[in-house]
Amino acid sequence: MTDPNNDPESDVPHLDSQEARAPEGPDTRCGFVTVLGAPNAGKSSLVNALVGTKVSIVSPKVQTTRTRVTGILAIDGDQIIFVDTPGIFKSAKRPLEQSMLDRAWQEANDGDRLMLVVDAAPRQLSEDVEHIIERLAQEGRKASLVLNKVDLVSPDKLLPLAERMNETGLFDHIFMVSAKTGSGLAELEAHLRDGLATGPWLFPEDEVTDLPNRLLAAEITREKLFLRLHQELPYNLTVETEDWKVGKDGSIRVEQVVYVSRDNHKGIVLGKGGTAIKQVGAAARRELQDLFARPVHLFLFVKVRENWMNDPERYRQMGLTLRS
Repeated sequence: MTDPNNDPESDVPHLDSQEARAPEGPDTRCGFVTVLGAPNAGKSSLVNALVGTKVSIVSPKVQTTRTRVTGILAIDGDQIIFVDTPGIFKSAKRPLEQSMLDRAWQEANDGDRLMLVVDAAPRQLSEDVEHIIERLAQEGRKASLVLNKVDLVSPDKLLPLAERMNETGLFDHIFMVSAKTGSGLAELEAHLRDGLATGPWLFPEDEVTDLPNRLLAAEITREKLFLRLHQELPYNLTVETEDWKVGKDGSIRVEQVVYVSRDNHKGIVLGKGGTAIKQVGAAARRELQDLFARPVHLFLFVKVRENWMNDPERYRQMGLTLRS
């Protein structure tokens, strides 16, 4: 844990606040729920909806979540710690993809219980979902199944899918929800709370994530890049917060670097006349100001780091481990 006396962010209202004490007593319950799913299953949207605030970035692009992100729900005497993991897919060729898969399955092994999120909209299960089911079966792992995006599917298509998944014998309960509309979330939350073990809370009551502010800010900027650039977005891109200062007036000055692996990618991120990066910066700044409830001065720089995807330090910054 960071020492607040030496923390340059200590004057900022942290989303991971350490001021309040974590409740404990004979009536408190706590537990980790690892959230697994194929890319674009809506895991991050679901975690955000359950927690009640944004803790994980969201975009239509696959593999938006790269590392472990926690969302913490505290209600009455219960605390659920959701662990949002990178989307799992059948084959991983690039080092970053391999590290993301390693982290997802590691979290699956470390959690108290599993929740598999499946996009219910497609007519048939993807190879990625089939792969997850096969591995859970091989390891003898049980999970709660969440069929997400049911607002996009007619009931006559949902029931056959639920029946097929139930036949695997892997799922203790099946829930049909929509992270977008909130349908079914109350029932899912009640089920997860019922399964918590008695014990002290691990985080203070007002804490909704354990992501440091610097990392959360970098993730928000990366999300805005995803949303602004769409298909043009270079996959080999990362964002790091290099400087964070709180001014005498309480405003925050943040300097971030967008690293790309090729020189031509730099032009894509900057856009003609720098329009793309300006729009990204404006969108990220607005969200950061809402998040921290104070003025934010955000400065973005784009640099080429050709071999960053083979640099162990860059992986450490993302909470990942580069395979040797």
